[in-house]
Amino acid sequence: MISFLLTAKRLLSGIFHAFKLKNFQVLFFLIVLMLISGTLFYSKEEGLSIMDALYFCVVTLSTVGHPSFEPQTSLGKVFTMIYIIVGTGLFLGMMGHIAYAIIKSSQKEEEQEQVLLQKKYK
Repeated sequence: MISFLLTAKRLLSGIFHAFKLKNFQVLFFLIVLMLISGTLFYSKEEGLSIMDALYFCVVTLSTVGHPSFEPQTSLGKVFTMIYIIVGTGLFLGMMGHIAYAIIKSSQKEEEQEQVLLQKKYK
């Protein structure tokens, strides 16, 4: 449980630091826009509930995939193909920015620890 909490803390810290980057803000906005538009589309076109449609959008963009649902209409299948191509690139770009922010924040923490150690031994 402690390991999970430490990992969650690092992730939240990385997201916080990533929000300082303009590119991340744009990617985040586009991902939210993709999730909203996908949720609305799947709830109207495929008859899914809002929660099921949002869940399908998240697992699709995160490349996990949904094992028991596939679009039934031709329009739904075409939309899903475009949604996967565009959305996966955006999602992976956002994850890359978060990873970059986590690495940078870890490096800053290590540098601060080294400075403190150097002051301690002087």
